Amino acid sequence: MKVRRALLSVHDKTGVVDLARGLAALGVEILSTGGTARLLRESGVPVRDVAEVTGFPEMLDGRVKTLHPAIHGGILARRDVPAHLEALARHGIPPIDLVVVALYPFEATVAKPGVTPAEAIEQIDVGGPTMIRAAAKNHAAVAVVTDPSQYAGVLAELRAGGGALGDATRARLAQEAFRRTAQYDAAIAAWMRSPRAVPAAPAAPDELPHPLRLEAERALTLRYGENPHQAGAFYRTPGPAVGLGAMRQLHGPELGYNNLLDFSAALGLLLELEGPAAVVIKHTNPCGVALGPTVGSAMEKAKACDPVSIYGGIVGVNGTLDMAVVRALAGIFVEILFAPAYAPDALEELRRTKKKCRVFEVPCDRAALPQHLAEYRSVLGGLLAQSADLADLDEASLRTVSRRAPTPAEREALRFAWRVAKHAKSNAIVLTTRDQVVGVGAGQMNRVDSARIAVMRAHEVGLETRDTVCASDAFFPFRDGLDVVAEAGATAVIHPGGSLRDEEVIKAADERDMAMVLTGIRHFRH
Repeated sequence: MKVRRALLSVHDKTGVVDLARGLAALGVEILSTGGTARLLRESGVPVRDVAEVTGFPEMLDGRVKTLHPAIHGGILARRDVPAHLEALARHGIPPIDLVVVALYPFEATVAKPGVTPAEAIEQIDVGGPTMIRAAAKNHAAVAVVTDPSQYAGVLAELRAGGGALGDATRARLAQEAFRRTAQYDAAIAAWMRSPRAVPAAPAAPDELPHPLRLEAERALTLRYGENPHQAGAFYRTPGPAVGLGAMRQLHGPELGYNNLLDFSAALGLLLELEGPAAVVIKHTNPCGVALGPTVGSAMEKAKACDPVSIYGGIVGVNGTLDMAVVRALAGIFVEILFAPAYAPDALEELRRTKKKCRVFEVPCDRAALPQHLAEYRSVLGGLLAQSADLADLDEASLRTVSRRAPTPAEREALRFAWRVAKHAKSNAIVLTTRDQVVGVGAGQMNRVDSARIAVMRAHEVGLETRDTVCASDAFFPFRDGLDVVAEAGATAVIHPGGSLRDEEVIKAADERDMAMVLTGIRHFRH
């Protein structure tokens, strides 16, 4: 199928002049619209306005340009059906063999802060997706190009093939075109569901769509998956860039699949914490978490939580990373180091001394996250979906069930411990002071083993367990786990409650003069 006529209508003008010149050199007649036609004409490329073909001017501030039978007839006519070709000839419609469309930048527009609904709606392309879908449907005869990255390959094949594109190429381009329009529509639908589109609309935090349509853009091809024999990639979801979607690598080698899993876990925990904070994650579990007057002092304390496991870990701080943090990590290999900003001298030192450390800039502002998030996980034969666990402690709903109420200092420590336990794999037991993790037991088959591990890890690294507090992500099914942390010196405990043996566990707390607070909310993390 030789390309004799092409329609070019692109919002992103990157590379379009070179493409048009290459097409013109091959004898292709070029049709175009608005700004694209003006640019090509100013660049010396022969071009025919779409309005000349349709006999109808652009109207409604450019909302209607290509929505006309003279355009869509030329795209959709089957070349193997004589009646179609006779209809084109009868109405004087020239066949169009190549359609090049770059859509209005809806995704980029709604990602900007402060965009109004009216501004967003004006960036919803109508004619572009219509032409793309028409050309992709008729890919037996028509080629469709939807991204500047495709220009060079298409032009090279046209030159090598005497002005023709092969069947396989047209089919591949059609597949990519339908993917692009699906992605575009998914971004619009996601925005339309958000309060930013209709601010007065009531939020539906636990609404999970039926059916579920997922679309994401591949942002990174990873070195491999969890293991070297597995392929891996990171996909960025449509809409404003948040979380890892907003990360920017400043230094270091390429990422791996496990790096990103741990990075996500570290960022999620860091977003829970108030004031200068530092976190260390290993295999998605917290092994070091601390608060401090500065991120440097917090980093020193977080390192002390587990100076062994920090090697090869993921480390993050929620303020400007300065030389104090760099000094705290001197001689320690970490896979990823992240912060919302860097002091110039600290970044220079990291680049000089930590050649294999991946250094990232990423926002650490929980308020910037969407109010409602959904999480998805693949299982054999399907997907699991749930609303993200964004629940924080409701002080009004906390219930003291022991004879002794927690002191103000214990209450502050319990809040810190509870936030950390939320991000440890279940069954999770966390021992802390008011500003430092002392011991973590996570991912065990029973809660008493998690309690023993939390105490053991603290003692192994020389941290004091006396006068700590304990958080358990779910209730204590028996008193044995509580006895372990009590014997280690914990003075207060926080957990959801709800066990058949709650009274037995409360009695154990009273026997040891421990304060016990129930939250009524569980934070399993599988």
